[in-house]
Amino acid sequence: MEALFIFVAKSSGLLILFYLAYHFLLRKETFFNSNRWFLLIGLITSVALPFLVYTKIVWVDPTPLPNFNYSPTYVPQSSEKESFVIDWNLVSLAIYAIGFLAFMLKFALDFYSLNSVLKGKKIQQQADFKFVDIKENIAPFSYFDYIVYNSSMYSESELENILEHEKVHSDQNHTIDVLISRIFCVLFWFNPIIWLYKKAILQNLEFIADSEATKKISDKKAYQYTLLKITTHESCVAITNHFYQSLIKKRIVMLNKNQSKKWNYWKYYTIIPALVAFVFLFQIKVIAQEKESKEDTEVVEKTDPVDVYKINKHTTDQDLKEIAEELKENYNADVVISNVKRNSKEELTSIKIDIKKENEETQTLQIEGDQAIKKCGIVVSVENDGSNKIGILTDDAIDRPITIENRKIEVREIRNQVGEVTPPTPPTPPTMPVFPNGPMPPAPPIDMSKMPKAPKAPTNHNDKAAMKIFEKELAEFEKKMDAFEPDMSAYEKQVEEIMAKREAIYDKEMAKYDLAMEKFDADMEKFNQYIEKTYGSSSAEYAKNMGEYEKGMRTYEKYMRQQEKDMRKAEKNKKS
Repeated sequence: MEALFIFVAKSSGLLILFYLAYHFLLRKETFFNSNRWFLLIGLITSVALPFLVYTKIVWVDPTPLPNFNYSPTYVPQSSEKESFVIDWNLVSLAIYAIGFLAFMLKFALDFYSLNSVLKGKKIQQQADFKFVDIKENIAPFSYFDYIVYNSSMYSESELENILEHEKVHSDQNHTIDVLISRIFCVLFWFNPIIWLYKKAILQNLEFIADSEATKKISDKKAYQYTLLKITTHESCVAITNHFYQSLIKKRIVMLNKNQSKKWNYWKYYTIIPALVAFVFLFQIKVIAQEKESKEDTEVVEKTDPVDVYKINKHTTDQDLKEIAEELKENYNADVVISNVKRNSKEELTSIKIDIKKENEETQTLQIEGDQAIKKCGIVVSVENDGSNKIGILTDDAIDRPITIENRKIEVREIRNQVGEVTPPTPPTPPTMPVFPNGPMPPAPPIDMSKMPKAPKAPTNHNDKAAMKIFEKELAEFEKKMDAFEPDMSAYEKQVEEIMAKREAIYDKEMAKYDLAMEKFDADMEKFNQYIEKTYGSSSAEYAKNMGEYEKGMRTYEKYMRQQEKDMRKAEKNKKS
């Protein structure tokens, strides 16, 4: 699950990167075909680049083993009650699955709707196109080599303009772009950026079709009149290229806009440094390997043995009896085990151990409670004078390397019924910075209710008087629409300045976070190597305790959910 969340975070970040580059640098340029490939490459990069990881090995000095001074002091065992924990990984996966199935169902219904429109209709083949003349009141659209329209709704010249537009969609396979964007919306339905990305792709396809169609049409103004007429047809098929796709004003503006200068192509290359930075920040995996330790070699040669008799919740009465007999036989120690109690699962909940050796004082370990005991054990070490010393250890101290009188000791485990080992606490991951929030500029003083409506084109284009009136009304309409532009442009500029300042602050915090993550990765590698070397990778208790580390990593998952929420809020504020 952790790998999945990291992939989603990286992929979403790349989508945001490409979308912002298009929105702020390329959206108003007339490089429509180049924009098409830029947006498609952005989708492919967002899912492919997170899988490309470069491994970098860093050699570090050996980490000293944790030591503790052995002492045969009695330490009581405290019991812990088990509590119910919600697995948020499963909850998140369930929510994603529900959304995925819902959008897949919508996708399937769109295909069914398309099939219903085409089923049983007469198809007229002309060159590479299949023309389908229908009776339904649906906006003209294309789907691969199918071009669907209602000829009764348009004049001969209007129909010619429409067919030239749809031929461009069909000839350049724009349906593939539409389907790819829909698939990404199904897979990443939870990411608001993907819906804006899809809208940008579809809008750019309309710009391409308008631009290419007007090259083959002599009357460019008549084509624009046709665009205005089509705006009244709002019914369309979702997974197709339909004639009315984006805001009519943007399309008319792009039709009349001068060609962008070639030197503006530099804007496409601005994405390359950002991708390189992404690779260096997130796609380089640092693996720390310890240098050979001379101290470790000396310890192997000069260690003194320590025998450990472990007792845990699964130790049976027979095991306890054998431990007492072996201590008596091997070390002449009198061990009395009493007050043994077990729960319904036959797990030890209470035990008392008394140890007496020759003239030494009696040592006692007593554990009482309702829950299963933690680990404890009896340790026998060799003193400098060759005598044996017996003591009692509890909890995780029984698993740690032992130091006695500045000597490192080799632990020999005599009894370990289930092979459970408790590792030290893993390092804690750093907390990712949150994208800064703050007030957005007030909305421009525009009364959208007073926005002028586009004039209706006369049905008879040969009526010169009506056409003259229509042209006059259209000129007034364009003049009124231009009055809205200054306030909107000023507002967009304020928003861009505010977002640029926030991004600069966020980038600085992310740089600090990246350094902290590199240190965390190195610490985790040391931790894993230490566990592997000291306790063994097959330890069941180790696997259980690693779950605590996964719980700590959920902090990162929580951040990603908050980041997504902040992005939605920012986009909503910007639109308002």
